[in-house]
Amino acid sequence: MASPPEHSPRSSMAGGFLIAVGAMLGAGIGFLFQEATRGFLLGAAAGAGMAIAIWLIDRRR
Repeated sequence: MASPPEHSPRSSMAGGFLIAVGAMLGAGIGFLFQEATRGFLLGAAAGAGMAIAIWLIDRRR
């Protein structure tokens, strides 16, 4: 029977969820203001910014 490795790799945090939620919420809010494309782009950009922040924080750990 094989023994488990002594140091298992730590799991990294995922930020793709934030991009997807940002895009969907942005499109929904933009739709209310009749600017769905602008809302989608701003939401996706905000989600990407948060995903990058999570990546930078996770990289330091």
